[in-house]
Amino acid sequence: MPDAPARTTAHPALDPVPLHGRTLGNRLAVAPMTRVSATPDGTPTPQMVDYYAAFARGGFGLVITEGTYTDQRYSQGYLNQPGIVTDAHVEGWSAVAAAVHEHGARAVLQLMHAGALSQGNRYRTDTAGPSAVPPRGRMMPEYGGSGPWPTPKAMTSAEIDEAVRGFVTAAVNARRAGFDGVEVHAANGYLLDQFLTDYTNQRADAYGGSVEGRVRLTAEVVRRIREAVADDGFWVGVRLSQTKVNDFEHRWAGGTADARVIFSALAEAGSTCLHVASEGRDWIETARLDGADTITALARKTTGLPVIANGGMHDVDQAAELLAGGHADLLSLGRGALANPDLPRRLAEGRPLDRFDHAMLEPMATLDNARARREAGARQ
Repeated sequence: MPDAPARTTAHPALDPVPLHGRTLGNRLAVAPMTRVSATPDGTPTPQMVDYYAAFARGGFGLVITEGTYTDQRYSQGYLNQPGIVTDAHVEGWSAVAAAVHEHGARAVLQLMHAGALSQGNRYRTDTAGPSAVPPRGRMMPEYGGSGPWPTPKAMTSAEIDEAVRGFVTAAVNARRAGFDGVEVHAANGYLLDQFLTDYTNQRADAYGGSVEGRVRLTAEVVRRIREAVADDGFWVGVRLSQTKVNDFEHRWAGGTADARVIFSALAEAGSTCLHVASEGRDWIETARLDGADTITALARKTTGLPVIANGGMHDVDQAAELLAGGHADLLSLGRGALANPDLPRRLAEGRPLDRFDHAMLEPMATLDNARARREAGARQ
């Protein structure tokens, strides 16, 4: 991993950072957040362009999009979720990437297959996952779901191959749209995390069993994407988490030993960076393993790759300590970014941050606010 540039700012999160041959203006990233604000056919809207551009205009060095579905079979998780499958999808996302670049930030498209955690798919009504195991918890009403999750069908080998091809084609489409890279969503309980999780993966084939088998599908997706897109600075990151949208308590059963296997497999497959998420929890709640290292520090030590930490990073003191202590290279913010799209500028100027309001999670309210901010700036 390259040495970090010499300190030139008051807060370490404002320092530039190299990432796969390019330099980000700072270490602050917008975390992927489900917005369900595309058209019914999954095409990004002009309002979404305003929404993402607002973060770049506010000074974030990296903008990671919401999870974007990768095929027209089982991958869509929510109605009005954006896709990256059709030419219309690519054209819509190209406007987003261009707007982010216009304001000096890098843009990464997150690729998501919902698997068993699908509660709105315009292409079909059934769900699929590694095994016919009903997901824990209940559907999320804020994204149009209600009641228990249905039991998925166990995916066949042909369906697994089809899902992998969907990720690869989606990555190629993201490159066509002008993104600097993609992030493979293997976190928070969605398909690749379902394969990684012991209690949802009861397969007896090469994709099940030990942690080496359970991480195989994610590694295969990364490797196949890396083979399909030129390694000329195009990023292929992976998002991981122990917790899930439907299981806040889950931890990898093998602790540090499992983590080393997972991180190593993804690094060997060709990952650019690892993004360790906390699913709405503060980083410190999910960072500790059974050894002395935090999960993010272990990822850095095991792989030598840049690591993005997530969870409560709007706490500026915690953010500074995390970077100074070698726990991560970048920080991603979700709710803190929604409340403060200009958080990097506020941090640089010593201005206080606005508190998060749960109403900010309403997708259309957030999009309308982004448009209003753009229009107000144009009048000044």
